Amino acid sequence: MRFLDLGKRKVLSESALKELVMPQEGELLGRVIKLVGGDNIIVRCTDGKVRTCRIRGKIKRRMWIREHDLVLIAPWDFQSEKADIVWRYIAAHAEKMEKDGYLKGMV
Repeated sequence: MRFLDLGKRKVLSESALKELVMPQEGELLGRVIKLVGGDNIIVRCTDGKVRTCRIRGKIKRRMWIREHDLVLIAPWDFQSEKADIVWRYIAAHAEKMEKDGYLKGMV
């Protein structure tokens, strides 16, 4: 078992570092397909659509997003093919959400 050292606190796993953010009303889960550049990312969503998403300024420098990451998006009201990325899930949370059946709409 590996310990991650974060100052004085010992953490047994990466999943203990972050809370699990669940989708609220108007938010969808998606899988990153391609990094386009300029803070834009192509994401396949749980409703079957492929959207161009942008990384919000709040998380732009805090979270690194790679291909095949599970993300939480908020579609725009005035353009349904575009959205904002709200959250990126760590691998442990992505596996848990897949096991719980949240990703059934994705191909």
